[in-house]
Amino acid sequence: MESFWSRTEMLIGPEGRARLAQSRVAVIGTGGVGSFAVEGLSRAGIGYLELVDPDVVRPSNINRQVPALHTTIGQPKVDILARRCREINPEGVVVARQEAYSPGTSDEFIRADLDFLVDAIDSVGAKIDLLAKAKGKGIPVVSSMGAGNRLDPARLKVADISATRGCPLARAVRRGLKARGITKGITVVYSEEPPLPLRILPPLAPGERRPPGSMVFVPAVAGMILASLVVRHLLSRADY
Repeated sequence: MESFWSRTEMLIGPEGRARLAQSRVAVIGTGGVGSFAVEGLSRAGIGYLELVDPDVVRPSNINRQVPALHTTIGQPKVDILARRCREINPEGVVVARQEAYSPGTSDEFIRADLDFLVDAIDSVGAKIDLLAKAKGKGIPVVSSMGAGNRLDPARLKVADISATRGCPLARAVRRGLKARGITKGITVVYSEEPPLPLRILPPLAPGERRPPGSMVFVPAVAGMILASLVVRHLLSRADY
């Protein structure tokens, strides 16, 4: 009889599937990139997923985020994703945390009981702090750089943070990490596509930061690449 795991085990074997089922991964930031990373990790059979994001679904999320539907507007993204993950893999454990990462709460998120961290945070300061502290504690982490204002997922690359080029977010992260004495040793997904100019500039409320323009293609592929990097690392197989 065909099982949920039949195609997975054809590729990585029962021992590989068991390794993923024993693994513990946290995804911090579950927007356009992070939600697709969650989707990939759940369908790969990661046994413990911790989902961290303070936001609820907004109408502008529907064009590119897994939890965003017209029927889920106003609901916490992590709660929707947790329900979805449990439907995909009832054998897994999913913890939803409607919280924001901050330097003051870093010990709650960067823990030795986790096998891997996925950084899909939008805030530059929080991203730099997370990456620096994960590296300092020796906890494996992969990070997404800028996915907004771009249309071509074929321009996405995997590289060490020191080798990124043409990405304004990666440039800011490099500078922030360098100020903490870190110049390399963090794997990131970034785009070589120059950010596209915005064609419409909606009005902003006082103090509001202008979000990037975005469609589903680049965030979705970036998230799946992050999930693939995590799985291949956990399997520790040179032929993957």
